[in-house]
Amino acid sequence: MQGFANFMWLLSLALILFSGFALIDAAVRREDAYRAADKKTKPFWLIILGLAFVVNLIFNILSFLPILGLIATIVYMVDVRPAIRQITGGGGRRGGSSSDGPYGPYNGGR
Repeated sequence: MQGFANFMWLLSLALILFSGFALIDAAVRREDAYRAADKKTKPFWLIILGLAFVVNLIFNILSFLPILGLIATIVYMVDVRPAIRQITGGGGRRGGSSSDGPYGPYNGGR
């Protein structure tokens, strides 16, 4: 029984870290990028992800509310975040395509 309790504690910690990362990521993104990506507004996502983070802190993982928070966090991470990163050029490459050279996009010698 102790092994199951440890597993559930680790799973709960992972959910808290996942929702915390999503909340911080949503907070540092530009507000106009949300509108440009047509993905609600920045305050909307901050409220949703903030509630998900608090719910994960307060409630047991086996209850219903952390599951709703996990769904909201997953929606942000797989739908909203990539759309915003595409608009803002986020990531380690300072925007642009992987085929961009030092003087612009590579067009295959055309």
